[in-house]
Order: sequence, then structure tokens, then C-alpha cells
Amino acid sequence: MAAEELELVLSETQEAMKKSLGHLRADLKKVRTGRANPALLDGIQIDYYGTMTPLNQLANLTAPDPRLIVISPYDKGALQGIEKAIQASDLGLTPSNDGKVVRIPIPALTEERRKELVKHVKKVAEDHKLGVRDARRDAVAALKQFESDGDLPADDRRRGEKQVQDLTDAHVKQIDEQAEAKEQEILQV
Repeated sequence: MAAEELELVLSETQEAMKKSLGHLRADLKKVRTGRANPALLDGIQIDYYGTMTPLNQLANLTAPDPRLIVISPYDKGALQGIEKAIQASDLGLTPSNDGKVVRIPIPALTEERRKELVKHVKKVAEDHKLGVRDARRDAVAALKQFESDGDLPADDRRRGEKQVQDLTDAHVKQIDEQAEAKEQEILQV
């Protein structure tokens, strides 16, 4: 019985920590590095005939060169809405519409902007580390609860806490590695 509770806690903890890593990857894709990447536009919603619709469902997004994103809408009637939504976003991009496609030139990053982006990446990484630590805290609390209920011996609880800490350390290390890789990508001139 005790092994089942321990495995359940460990699997739920690992799943929660994996979710934090997945969210980190998604958040880091949205950080502009000076190169054109259609993932920058993830999360942009367009008012399409009264319905808020994700941009990637309304148009084909491509990056034909490192400094340009081209948006080819499936319906040319959506061009104005796409342009307005990008201008209204906090990305700091200036789209241009030629009646067929929307072009977004990606300006080179200044040294000051690079430093701001590195700080932002560190903050995002720290937020996701908190998610991992929250999962650890919940797991340890669950193990202690199982022990107090008599379902888990003290030795198994300690072993489980060590396994939870090992999972935590591994996931925090992965978060640090991903953040460091993104920082290097931003700082490359």
C-alpha cells in the first residue's frame, strides 16, 4: 500500500514539474531575439467577424529571411484586423500591409534592449522555478499526510522526500539550462 502512495505522489509531482518546463519553453519562444520567428506572434488574437481568433488559424506565418515575418491571410478581409492586432500588442513591431500580405520587419536589437530581454528571461525562468518548487512543497505535504494517516512509514516518507528533491533539482537544472541558452541567443550580435 505504501509503495502505491509514494509512486502516485512522485508521478503527480513529475507531471507538474514537466508542465512548468513546457510552459517555460513556450514563454521563451515568445521572447524576441532579433531574428524573425513566427512564434513571436503566438497568442495574438484577431477580431474576425466578431470572434476572437488566434492569428495562426487565420493566416500562414513564414519567416523568409532572418529579419522579416510574412503573414498571408487565408481571407484577405482579415488584413486590417491582423495589422491592428499586431500594432496593439506589446511586441513593439510595426506591420505593413500591401493588400495581399502583412510584412513585419524585425529590427536589430540594441545593446540596452538585449540587456532588458536577458532580465526578462531570468524573471520568466525564476517564475517557472517557483512552479517546480510549489510542486515539491505539495508533494512533501502529501507524503507527510500519508505518514500521519498511517499509510506510509517514516522511512518511506524520507525516501520519497529525497526522490522529490532529486526531481526538483533535475527540473531546476533544466530550467537554468534553457534560460542560459536563450540568454546566449539574445546576446549574440
